[in-house]
This record gives sequence, C-alpha cells and structure tokens, in this order.
Amino acid sequence: MGLALSPRLLATLARDRTTIFVSGTNGKTTTTALVAVGWGGEVVTNETGSNMPAGHVAALAQSNSPRASLEVDEAWLAEVIRHVEPRVVVLLNLSRDQLDRANEVRQMAERWRQVLPELVDCVVVANANDPLVVYAASSATDVRWCDVPTPWQADARSCPKCTLALEHVAGDWRCSCGFSKPATITTSLGDGLVVAGKRYEMKLALPGVFNEANAAMAVTALVEVGVEPEDALTRISEVSAVAGRFSLRSWNERTLRLLLAKNPAGFDALLSTVEPDDSDVWIAINARLADGHDPSWLYDVAFEKLRGHRVWCLGERRLDLATRLDYADVEFRVVDDVNELPREQRPVELFANYTAFSEWLARSVPC
Repeated sequence: MGLALSPRLLATLARDRTTIFVSGTNGKTTTTALVAVGWGGEVVTNETGSNMPAGHVAALAQSNSPRASLEVDEAWLAEVIRHVEPRVVVLLNLSRDQLDRANEVRQMAERWRQVLPELVDCVVVANANDPLVVYAASSATDVRWCDVPTPWQADARSCPKCTLALEHVAGDWRCSCGFSKPATITTSLGDGLVVAGKRYEMKLALPGVFNEANAAMAVTALVEVGVEPEDALTRISEVSAVAGRFSLRSWNERTLRLLLAKNPAGFDALLSTVEPDDSDVWIAINARLADGHDPSWLYDVAFEKLRGHRVWCLGERRLDLATRLDYADVEFRVVDDVNELPREQRPVELFANYTAFSEWLARSVPC
C-alpha cells in the first residue's frame, strides 16, 4: 500500500543509511543474517525473508538505524538498485529455481550485468567460482572476488559469453574464448579464511561448506564498511540457526533438524551434511505459489546420496518425490498423514521446501 501511494517510498526510507544488499539463488537469508550479526549493534534487516520492495519498505520503516542488511530477490535486484544506493552488493550464486517462472538463469545474469555499471561508490562482493556471477559482476567498476566452495556447476556448463563449453579443472574454470575465473582474488577459503592477504580462523555453528562460503562473503562485505574481520567472525560464530533453518525442533517426542531445500543446488548442498549413519530422513515437498508449481527439479537432485537411509515422503507432492527416490534406489515410505510417522528416538533430518518448511516450523517447538 505504501509503495502504491508513494512510488519513491523505498528510496526515501533508505536515504542516509549504509546498506548492504545480498542476492543470489541460494543462501540469501543466511548471509543477510550473518552480515547483520557480524556488523554488531542495531542493524535493519528483513529477517523474515520478505525480499522484494514491499518487504524492504516494511523492514526500513521499523527502525531508524543508519545501517541496513537487506536480502534482495535475484529477479528484483536491478529494480531495487535503481531506488537505493547500496554501499555493498553481495552476489552469491545463480542456478535454477522455481522453473515455472524463472526458467532461464542466463537472463538473470544478463539483467545483473546491465544494472551493475549504474552503481556509484559501491563495492560488489562476488563469487569467483560461479561463471554466471562472474559474467554479471565483471561489468561493475569495483569488485572483491571471493574464491569459495561452489560445488554446483550444472547451470554453468557453457560460457555465458560465447556458449562454448567451459572447462572445469581443479577449482578453476575457463573458456577458449578467454572468459575465465578472475585472477585477482581478495577472499579465499582453505586452511582458514583469507581476506586481503590475511588469514583468520573461522569456526561456525552452522553446518556445511556452503555456510562457510556464506560467512566468508559476509565478512568480505563487512570489511568494506569498516568492520574488523576478527570482530565479525566472533559474532558470526555464535549463529546456529537462521529463521528456523538448521534449527533443532521437537515434535511428537522426536528431535528434528529443519533444513530448507527449495531447488537442485540447495538440496544438493544440504544432502552433503547428512551423516552416513542410520538417522531417518523426512522430505516434505509442496508445489504452491511460493514453491513454484513445477516439481520436476527433483530429478536434478542427487538423491542417490541417501542410499542406506530410510526416507519418509511427505507433503502434497510426496508421490512425485517417491517416484524419484525409486529411480535412485533409495528405501522410502509414503506418508499420507503425519500422525502416522513413527515415534522413535532416532534423530531426524527434515528437508522441506518453502511452504512445507513453514508448516513444520509451525507444528514443532524449539528443543
């Protein structure tokens, strides 16, 4: 309503604030939270994940803090940049998501590439291991390239410049046309976190190498607004859950770890956190508006990694999931009523996409 009455409301509310934007297909909410926590003190943020202009207006209207960490939907980044002058823009990754309405990832990269030259007095923190991000960010005037784990390369097999096949070798990538991974890297992850040539120890409560990548890029962004890496890392290391993600919950006497998995790249990364033990895996898949109506992306997820686990299929598209698991030779059970789930003491890894995740967050309680 506010934007309808005043189209410049977002620009007005953002004026005179130091703002960091975070965008990409996966990791936006977590990285935005890490930026806010790592900054310290009061920071305006859209912590609920409402990442379009209406959500930004709602967040900024709630606080007069001069600092803002805002998650921005990748499809809206160009529009938001034209209303707000950020100090830093963090570009995490680009991959397929919600195929019924965002089916061409390269178009997204092109839209980013067209708007980034408009940035004034702004630093772009970009993932050097994602060729689509590199293509987009190369148009910016001031970039901090981050060499962070990016195992999902299925959406960047061909060169975004010339369409020839990219060569991926030992953490490097290049095309015969000359397009290649940037040589000047300011941030890297290996034996600790290295920012601008200085090494720091990084220990996170959040699981997975993908969260190490999120944290590395958050710290890189915070350096650009004057935060010492040691201080940012100390605060970030205490974060164990973000908006329910990765949190331990209790339901029907069982302990669940909630994991938001909404597309192939995100699902694949989260599967790497499942221990090769006898823990149960529950997967809940819906296909409502917020999820995207097309669940065919399930066939791009490497569910073969779950062989040896018992998998329980939940949600409105549980039969689609069961069919995919059958092809993957994974043992599964189809559950029509959640009250039929077994009450055992075994730990549970619960994967769910957007609306299914919200349902399980509501029906469970913190441990």
